[in-house]
Amino acid sequence: MKSEQQYIELYEQARSMIVQHSSDVMNAVRAAAYENLKANGFPSRKVERYRYTDMQSLFEPDYGLNLNRLEIPVDPYDAFRCDVPNLSTSLYFVVNDAFYSKATPKSHLPEGVIIGSLKEFATTDYYHQLASKDDDAVTSLNTMLAQDGLYVYVPQGVVLDRAIQIINILRSDVDLMVNRRVLIIVEEGAEAKFLFCDHAADDRHFLTTQVIEAFVGENANLDLYCLEETHAKNVRVSNVYIDQQANSRVNHNVITLHNGITRNKLDLHLSGEGAECFCNGCVIADKQQHVDNNTLITHHVPHCTSQELYKYVLNDEAVGAFAGKVYVAKDAQKTSSQMTNQNLCATKKARMYTQPMLEIYADDVKCAHGSTVGQLNDAAMFYMRQRGIPEKEARLLLQNAFVNEVIDQMELEPLRDRLHYLVEKRFRGELNKCEGCKLCK
Repeated sequence: MKSEQQYIELYEQARSMIVQHSSDVMNAVRAAAYENLKANGFPSRKVERYRYTDMQSLFEPDYGLNLNRLEIPVDPYDAFRCDVPNLSTSLYFVVNDAFYSKATPKSHLPEGVIIGSLKEFATTDYYHQLASKDDDAVTSLNTMLAQDGLYVYVPQGVVLDRAIQIINILRSDVDLMVNRRVLIIVEEGAEAKFLFCDHAADDRHFLTTQVIEAFVGENANLDLYCLEETHAKNVRVSNVYIDQQANSRVNHNVITLHNGITRNKLDLHLSGEGAECFCNGCVIADKQQHVDNNTLITHHVPHCTSQELYKYVLNDEAVGAFAGKVYVAKDAQKTSSQMTNQNLCATKKARMYTQPMLEIYADDVKCAHGSTVGQLNDAAMFYMRQRGIPEKEARLLLQNAFVNEVIDQMELEPLRDRLHYLVEKRFRGELNKCEGCKLCK
């Protein structure tokens, strides 16, 4: 039996329960998602965008699902322990796949801003509008089973002075599958910064599917930071869909510090002239960890800019993959695009797969791409050893310097400063020795 069959049968048996604990907006698209998953199934490695991650094997285990929405006892402040110091964020929690309404910031949001439960606020104007254009099986599975999630609405002209920090906490006494949904709407002229932090509060096997849809209006700014710091028993499959209108600006950052198996997909559409996007990724992996980032940036119209910078440092037997594609449509003249992927395999058993791609149908563009895979510089190591620096410390300094270029691209200064500290701890092997809030110890 193919691994998607168990979820198809589960939906057929528990459809009424799933619908009962969700909303009309989310329920309206379940049937189409079910039919798509049933018709296509999970992709094999023969599918180009999935050649580096075996999706069938990820979904084979028998995970529990909380379809009856039983309340799981958790104090998110105890699980997370504290905020990232000096970040000055408005702190919200999502426990497994549900917005945690029992603890919200005391500070008042500007008038009209909404941050809350997806099943309460989602509208047909936005929910599943971007994701429906993609026949991705993981998105179909998520749409079929998701019952709640996070809704963010920033109205026209509103500027959020404080960053919004969303703590995604995985909490369960049994192995659990979580289907999390996020909808972000930033209207014309609005500005917002979001930091999503993924944490696992229990030593259980977790499988998380996540679908994020973000609509960015004309002259709007959206900064989206996604930080994963879970554990080796966690499987995370995330699909992000972003649409940008004229003269908008998006800064999308993915940081993987600790994980088990991670598969991130980003589909970003530059739909209005003058739109800009900056996509950065930082991956540190060791042991048998696996991190696969797959991006597709589509330039639909002229005078748009995209820049990508992804860096990996792989130790032990870790596996990394990056496949990035920039698509320039026929009428998208004056496009400017730069894609860079640089990778460091610190051991002989670490493996990195990289596939940068350009597909261009316009003739007046400035596009470039490049990738490198290498090991630590022997000359630099020799130089540092000659000056009395121990080999282990020299390796750490060189690896740290390698990923700092990505971190320095991040515009949220307190987070940038904190990440420099966290990355050093990660290379020293200290983060995985912590309990509770690994960010603050």
